[in-house]
Amino acid sequence: MIRRATVLFLAALLPLLAGAGQAQAAGYRYWSFWERDGSAWTYATVGPSLSRPADGDVQGFRFSVSEDSGDAAKPRGAAGFDTICAKTPAKDGTKRVALVIDFGTPGDAPSGEKPPAGRTACAQVAEDATTAEALASVATPLRYDSNALLCAIAGYPAKGCGEQVATDGKDSSPTETAGTAETAGSAEDDGGSGPSVGLIAGAAVVVVLGAAAVWQVRRRA
Repeated sequence: MIRRATVLFLAALLPLLAGAGQAQAAGYRYWSFWERDGSAWTYATVGPSLSRPADGDVQGFRFSVSEDSGDAAKPRGAAGFDTICAKTPAKDGTKRVALVIDFGTPGDAPSGEKPPAGRTACAQVAEDATTAEALASVATPLRYDSNALLCAIAGYPAKGCGEQVATDGKDSSPTETAGTAETAGSAEDDGGSGPSVGLIAGAAVVVVLGAAAVWQVRRRA
């Protein structure tokens, strides 16, 4: 009898736990920063304001919705440095950085906005310039938030900055933002470390159902 009560209890518990996990799935809408080694894109380990590329480097930016750096979308396009900077001759005291700017897909765009066509640019800047400075020389206006998070490139998007969105692309918590890709991931983890209201409510229902199951078993015995 007790085993049967346990089975009934677990049967009530599993759907609720599955639903709670689905309800918490979310990502962030932001500009990710990439470095290219040959033909492969690698997620940058520092932000564009700290990165100091060398002459001949290729770097990229991609606007998309992702949970963290592990599933972030890479910039599209196969153009390399020789192609992007073909019309920009070398000059003493400067370096050339090839930039690939991918504004993403309509599905990743904020409500009411349309992503511009992707572009490439050859930034010729001072030898000690950062990637942020190289980007500012070819893709203004840029927009940053108070935490120095890159919010917009060439004015896109017009508003918003690293906001949390549901997996279907709709805003789920516009007030929460991701400081960097790494911060975005940890912010999501931190947000999921405590029990949500839905999970607490679900647990309460499970307790009631479990108690009811045990009561029925004892009643029949």
